[in-house]
Amino acid sequence: MGMQRIGAYRAFVTFSSVVALLGASQSVLAQSAPDSGNEAEASRLDTVTVEGNRLYHMLPSEVTGGYTVDAATVGTKTPAALRDIPQSISVVTRDAIDDQNFTTLDELGRRTTGMRVLSNDNGRSSIYARGYEYDEANIDGLPAPMTSINGSVPSLAAFDRVEIMRGPSGLFNSTSEMGGIVNLVRKRPTDEFQGSLGAGAGTQGQRNVQTDLSGPLDEAGRVRGRLVLDRTDHPEIADHTENEQYDIYAALDVDVTDDTTLGLAFIRNKKDIVVNNGQPVDANGNLTYGRRSAFYGADWNDFSSQSNDVLVDLTHSFDNGGYGRIGMRYSDRNADYNYAFGGSALNDDGTLGVAGVGADASQEAFSLDASYSQPFSAFGNVSEFVVGTDYKRYDTDVESSRTKSLAANPVTRQELNDLAYTDILAQGRQGAKGFRYGHDDTRQEETGVYSKLTLRPIQSLALIAGGRISHYETRINDKISDRTERRSGTEFTPYAGAVYDLDFNHSLYASYSQVFKPQVETDASGDMLKPREGEQYEVGVKGSYFGGDLNTRVSAFRLYDENRAASVLDENYSAAVGKMRIQGAEVEVAGDLTPQWGVSAGYTYMDTEVKQASTSRDDGIFMLMPNNMVNLWTQYDFEGGSLDGLTLGGGVTAISGFESSQGVEAPGYAVVDAMLGYDFSPQFSGQLNFNNILDRHYYNRVGGTNTFNMVGAPSNVMASVRYEF
Repeated sequence: MGMQRIGAYRAFVTFSSVVALLGASQSVLAQSAPDSGNEAEASRLDTVTVEGNRLYHMLPSEVTGGYTVDAATVGTKTPAALRDIPQSISVVTRDAIDDQNFTTLDELGRRTTGMRVLSNDNGRSSIYARGYEYDEANIDGLPAPMTSINGSVPSLAAFDRVEIMRGPSGLFNSTSEMGGIVNLVRKRPTDEFQGSLGAGAGTQGQRNVQTDLSGPLDEAGRVRGRLVLDRTDHPEIADHTENEQYDIYAALDVDVTDDTTLGLAFIRNKKDIVVNNGQPVDANGNLTYGRRSAFYGADWNDFSSQSNDVLVDLTHSFDNGGYGRIGMRYSDRNADYNYAFGGSALNDDGTLGVAGVGADASQEAFSLDASYSQPFSAFGNVSEFVVGTDYKRYDTDVESSRTKSLAANPVTRQELNDLAYTDILAQGRQGAKGFRYGHDDTRQEETGVYSKLTLRPIQSLALIAGGRISHYETRINDKISDRTERRSGTEFTPYAGAVYDLDFNHSLYASYSQVFKPQVETDASGDMLKPREGEQYEVGVKGSYFGGDLNTRVSAFRLYDENRAASVLDENYSAAVGKMRIQGAEVEVAGDLTPQWGVSAGYTYMDTEVKQASTSRDDGIFMLMPNNMVNLWTQYDFEGGSLDGLTLGGGVTAISGFESSQGVEAPGYAVVDAMLGYDFSPQFSGQLNFNNILDRHYYNRVGGTNTFNMVGAPSNVMASVRYEF
């Protein structure tokens, strides 16, 4: 361990000792904060008291309703008011999910401020923020990998809300990507019995059936259960395609004592997809804007996956106001796919080459987290600390085969649809000519200890400091050559932030955050490269109005990313030289203007500079990030009079032009959506979602000359009904 790392370690130990001392002495210091006589200060102080943080037991969004919530846990570990988190946070509530008919995380991402989705089949898209892909998805703060090609983008049937942090979140997710982290908060079993039945159908082949039952399982209500069953058929944009999704969610909450609760949950997701890999460009390299439903694939294209998540958490509220939580998540995933797609641009006669890919992927992920948080009194104000430790291990085995010449000669689109079946993975295993075969087994393992202190030296100022020590080990085994590479190390990750209350409604904030990302590429000596390193500076103003029913944010950020692996010209190794600078600004408004009028809106500007390129393929992803993105959704529920029970909603999603690293350009677009709902009775309601009502013809993603040029869905309508009891 070098002197710099020893110094960082000593600094962390000193910081943790101070936090522990504060916790040990809290029983002496604990007292109610003095009454300032100021309504604004009293209201802000109400988010955390020395008797305990009321946000530990915040109500779910399905109970509070509307388009915003009081607090979030993403990037903070313990619940904090949105105004008190000095980074960009968005929360998409259950009402927002239902009103806009989101069924998967990538659908939600297309209409969320700051998120950019590179569309593929729903449930297999890549989700980005600030130019970086979200490579993990948390459930109740517990991570597991999220990869588009393996179909591990989660569906939303099991979740109450989605919390999204943009920018590094290295204090609690140190080896995640620069773009941030997504936390999905589970629907919990309820104290009283409730249930709902829902069904829907659409003009683009959409289908949905869902059952949600919840309530106490014993007379005293100390054991509660919840069961959600969901079957969804996603829109069929291209001919011959299908996208079926099945979800089971079962949960049990047990009150071990009045202050201790044990939670158990199981989530199962299954996908069956006829893969659509997009359209090729024409012979001049231009998008064709031809028939949107044209399918450039084989009828036997297939993707199937299955994932199982088991979650356990144990929470305890201490008499001194402290709160402890231990959580565990185990994920088991399998995916296999075999599909053909365009292998070239279209020739002048309309023919093209044929490429294909086949793979069998399996993954196990285990994560564990234990934390303790404690409010305490200092300087006459209420502060809080959290200490904890976590562990995660990801084991991934991928066997794959690819070819650029699945057909001997160029074929027409119809001939591609009717192509004779080929088991592409089997051909690769047999060493068939023209097939590139690979089989890798990787493990990523990390253990960490962390601590965060939120200190209020004066009532209007919160100073936030944190640190983390992480030990990681990465191993990759090439099963063909039987060669194994390993790298391990220990990293210190600091975090700092400040929030200053300008007045009753507004807070000024600033933060500094870091993250690192181990890499599997090797240098000239065959050793794995050192991890990528990233940092972010962010400043902004947050607002809260109408008693917290409406939240706003204006923010500016700058990120730096170094050590990105770069291929060395004419050599079979890499060097850590890639450097990026990303900067931009965001404006966001979310919540309720009145009890009947909700709104979710945002604007994102992003500018990217490649200071030192790695590979054109890697750095080219930033070209797919538009400079400008706008999203708007608003909805009004009529009460009383002749329009009682009627709901009207509408929105716009717009982005500026973008292009791929291979020179395929797409102009910007704006898509208009609408919703009409009606409550036939307090229990029975109906809803119509009108998508792309102006029937805008556009590409929401571009890629190469042969593939990943994805056409947006045409105008369509989804009708659904819901009965609650």
